Amino acid sequence: MAGNSFGKLFKLTTFGESHGPAIGGIIEGCPAGLEIDLNAIQSELNRRKPGQSEIVTQRKEPDVVNFLSGLFEGRSTGTPIGFTIENANQKSKDYSHIKDVFRPSHADFTYEKKYGTRDYRGGGRSSARETACRVVAGALAKQLINSITIQAYTSSVGALELKKTYQELDLSEVEDNAVRCPDKDMAEAMISKIKAVRKEGDTIGGTVSCVIKNVPVGLGEPVFDKLHADLAKAMLSINAVKGFEYGSGFEGTKMKGSAHNDIFNSDGTTRSNNSGGIQGGISNGMDIYFKVAFKPVATIMQKQNTIDKDGDQVEMQGKGRHDPCVVPRAVPIVEAMAALVIADHLLLQKISKL
Repeated sequence: MAGNSFGKLFKLTTFGESHGPAIGGIIEGCPAGLEIDLNAIQSELNRRKPGQSEIVTQRKEPDVVNFLSGLFEGRSTGTPIGFTIENANQKSKDYSHIKDVFRPSHADFTYEKKYGTRDYRGGGRSSARETACRVVAGALAKQLINSITIQAYTSSVGALELKKTYQELDLSEVEDNAVRCPDKDMAEAMISKIKAVRKEGDTIGGTVSCVIKNVPVGLGEPVFDKLHADLAKAMLSINAVKGFEYGSGFEGTKMKGSAHNDIFNSDGTTRSNNSGGIQGGISNGMDIYFKVAFKPVATIMQKQNTIDKDGDQVEMQGKGRHDPCVVPRAVPIVEAMAALVIADHLLLQKISKL
């Protein structure tokens, strides 16, 4: 099965299924001698783990990372860093009713047709549980690029959307509420909306915005490995993601070039930043900012029509423990994937100057 690795120099390969004994990963390319803060890595995992609030799935997983290799006396050794995260709270019986049924908008049908078999327990390899491995690697990448800050936050839930830009928000308040929105009033409205949707047995989508600060000029490898292209691939590889835009994004299509162009200051900075910190696929030193769209979670606690393996029409209803809105737990995943991209490109940039 291809497609389990991400990155060129700073590379992550993940393994495991949602209801197997464990999930895990191997991180390659981390330079030797990097002092590793294990508590910081665990803290990032805690931000993503299930059961952390009443508006997320109530699956109770401790999500404790266990490092197997690549670290010695608190530092990286330069060899592959292997780790596992135990699956401690599986309830596979919750999925027995879909053994021969394809859930609408899930990967059940496509996995079955591609491989001729599938692990139906929680979606198996297609489960968002795999993203915990990304958070471990991203947390380590953050320590490698510690002069660069990456901050994501919930910017919309359904039709409830923050109208303020990231410059107008206090991003230090992201962790002050369960929905991870740095606006108290909007956060309360979002939480109420998610609770109401959950009571209906339904789900809702939203967006996560992210800003990356202190990125040096020069990251990005034209023409096919442009920085924004790799960021897009990273974000679109996350479960439930339906869209990515950076800089002015789709709003930029409504502007004239005379208004959209970022005029230079004498020091190379720009008066505006519609480019989103990237020009020609290469970072220009300005803030990189982007937005990621997440669909409503496909598992709903309502009856739906679907088909079984024989193509017969059947009725099914979701069971088990699922997020009514994936966005709050997606915030650290977005940050992790951004960190992996930036770390990889920093190492690539060092090579390009040799």
